[in-house]
Amino acid sequence: MKKTIYGGQALIEGLMIKGPTKISIAIRKPNNEIEVKQVIFNNNSSIKKFPIIRGIVEFFRMNVQGIKALLYSAEQVEIEETEPSNFEKFLKKVFGERLDKVILYFIATLSIFFSIALFMLLPNLLISFLGTNNGALLNNALEGILRVSIFTAYLKLSSGLEEMKRIWMYHGAEHKTIHCFEHDEKLTIENVKKYTTKHPRCGTSFLFLVMIISIILFSFVGWHNVLINIILRLLLIPLVAGTSYELFRLLWKFDNPFTSKINKLGMMFQNFTTIEPNDDQIEVAITAFNAAISN
Repeated sequence: MKKTIYGGQALIEGLMIKGPTKISIAIRKPNNEIEVKQVIFNNNSSIKKFPIIRGIVEFFRMNVQGIKALLYSAEQVEIEETEPSNFEKFLKKVFGERLDKVILYFIATLSIFFSIALFMLLPNLLISFLGTNNGALLNNALEGILRVSIFTAYLKLSSGLEEMKRIWMYHGAEHKTIHCFEHDEKLTIENVKKYTTKHPRCGTSFLFLVMIISIILFSFVGWHNVLINIILRLLLIPLVAGTSYELFRLLWKFDNPFTSKINKLGMMFQNFTTIEPNDDQIEVAITAFNAAISN
């Protein structure tokens, strides 16, 4: 099986696929047609030469690209256009043509802060309420267990929402299509259907790795009062993201019993975020993937 750097994100009735030089979006519109959009990007950034830093930059960049694609997919499947509110008119007057970009970066920043608050800061606050006399090692261990538990509960709750199930089906279609390509098979619906919806190089697995790396790195700074703990964690989050990115690349690059076990642990969480797709969704995934392939 060959290894590729293709990856993607499930959208509303569609998928985004990122290749070496192209990002493609394929959306199933209400009239059943598949709308395809391609974006060419420069993959020769000097940032790629700097480990850790490239992971921090790539994490934020993919967050922005993902939200932009998600908003685009919402526009494609929207049936009725609503009259803009007075607040929307006010924002348009203030920001003019820049409004879309302002909203995009605001949502991306807000989503990152929400993730930090829920998965990084909340566990520390909850453990701090139990007192700090348990010792730094035990407190950090309890915080880590709680962090993974909150992450698991979040995935389980979101996977139970009816609105999310079709998105998780597209997520499954994405993984199956990438597997098919990596096994050098022609991208047809029948070929794609043979493969699993789980893939080691997935955003869900990456987030699990972030949880684990945060437990290790946070343990090195000890345990203090609530304010100092929060400050230290905020300062270390870029290092956590960058380190997780580098380790994620290594886990995909090398095959051995250790990397296999770590990958399997991350893939367990994909039970919450992937569902077996139907033929129509696989067709959209194949269309998106073909549009992202670099000639």
